[in-house]
Amino acid sequence: MAANSTEAQKPQNTKKNKKKGATLDTFYGAKIQNTEQIEEDIQENSPKSSKGNRNSPQTHEEFESEMTKKMEALWEEKWEIMQKKFTHLQNQFDQTVKENQALKQELIKQSQNTKKLEENIKYLTDKVIDLENRGRRENLRIIGLPEKPEINTKLDMVIQDIIQENCPEILEQGGNTATDRAHRTPSTLNPQKTTPRNVIAKFQSYQTKEKILQEARKRQFRYKGMPIRVTQDLASSTLNDRKAWNMIFRKARELGLQPRISYPAKLTIYFQGKVWA
Repeated sequence: MAANSTEAQKPQNTKKNKKKGATLDTFYGAKIQNTEQIEEDIQENSPKSSKGNRNSPQTHEEFESEMTKKMEALWEEKWEIMQKKFTHLQNQFDQTVKENQALKQELIKQSQNTKKLEENIKYLTDKVIDLENRGRRENLRIIGLPEKPEINTKLDMVIQDIIQENCPEILEQGGNTATDRAHRTPSTLNPQKTTPRNVIAKFQSYQTKEKILQEARKRQFRYKGMPIRVTQDLASSTLNDRKAWNMIFRKARELGLQPRISYPAKLTIYFQGKVWA
């Protein structure tokens, strides 16, 4: 009875009032109790030895075995949760890879379409330029004609004077040298420019225009003694392409290579008995 009385008056375990330890966040949100809490559980559930009674309700080995099984079950549960999370992330990653591959293929397709569109645009642009050049096939461009009111008001008559001064044989042969129209380009005069504007003349006869152009290629044309240039009238883009040859053209002429620029903007030279383009 003394032993039982002593055991009954044993103070209560103060660990119940002790603040429990914080939890540790493990991989992907799985939670386990920290070491302090586990130790408290072990101490509370561990078998108590009694001086009065040597027969313990649970041996220490049985207790350790039970706790080991509980810990294994806990970790198996957490490991299963982590595996599910990992599998989910792996599936998301695989889906992202598939979507990226699809986007890559679409990008390649769009790039090919863009290249094809660029080729079509270039083709159509070249066709438009060619049509514009063909629409100017009866035109001549006169460069260097002085910018004077008495010239600008009677350009048709001035062109006839140029033909008479430089290639009178065309008139003697009865060629049709009449023009449908002649005008300055651009239409407005820029006071900051010192060079005169070009004159565009549209002839009624393509053959006559070609004869005048051939004569202009042979020698320097003049108007009342002043040097002028007579060339084929072309679209502005074609003229820019031809201007790109200027430096090479002058050097080839200095070397006696007989350079020429053929339609639309092809440079040809005569070298070692052959024509090179």
